[in-house]
Amino acid sequence: MTQDNSTEDSGLQESFLSHLFELRDRIIKAAMAIIVVFVCLVYWAPDIFHLFAQPLLEALPKGGKMIVTDVTGSFFVPMKVTMLVAFLIALPVVMYQIWAFIAPGLYLHERKLILPLVISSYTLFIVGMAFAYFLVFPTVFKFMASYNAPLGAEMSTDIDNYLSFAMTTFLAFGITFEVPVVVVVLVRMGIVPLTKLREIRPYVIVGAFVVSAIVTPPDVLSQLLLAVPMALLYEIGLLAARFYVPKPSDEGEASSEEPAGN
Repeated sequence: MTQDNSTEDSGLQESFLSHLFELRDRIIKAAMAIIVVFVCLVYWAPDIFHLFAQPLLEALPKGGKMIVTDVTGSFFVPMKVTMLVAFLIALPVVMYQIWAFIAPGLYLHERKLILPLVISSYTLFIVGMAFAYFLVFPTVFKFMASYNAPLGAEMSTDIDNYLSFAMTTFLAFGITFEVPVVVVVLVRMGIVPLTKLREIRPYVIVGAFVVSAIVTPPDVLSQLLLAVPMALLYEIGLLAARFYVPKPSDEGEASSEEPAGN
């Protein structure tokens, strides 16, 4: 009996270590993908930063420039921006590594759901960032610049501060555009019924304005540019979730399945 317990413990330990080694290998592959893309792009780091800062540069008055207040800012800020671009380009590889690691432990119906969700999540995140870059940034910067003329103030922004602002805004809009995916997952997994999500629509709209007031600059325009898309995306999520409402037959099949790793 003791020998059987010892053999079982040894098997569990070996299984845990094998999963740990696989996780390490997946992380290394994901990191290498980002590094390879970064190395390929680093030569063009100044050009990438100039493109990254274009919305602000166009809003500056004639002769206006961005400034550097940190000794190393002119080097590290473009490197950070290039690393961000490299991460976005390599993100499909990163997401594939995550998928390859967790897929063996998922049920068949879960694997069928996750892959489309991963693809849609990546697409919506990029769309959210593009929305911020092409619409929100030019609108907000021009709106802010219009306040400087009456004050006689010169609009000059430090590149590090601009990077911090842009990263926060990109993250806020990227996550916001994931709302349809969240709604579909809640309905498909049976966590919240579709009818309940429809009932709480007014509270979601109020919550969208509260969230936008927290994560955006303190002006009404930028808050509207985040809150309105969030509410619309919630409606899109409700429409899409109609096709993912679980059926009794699906629940019966799920209970009879075993994860692929077993």
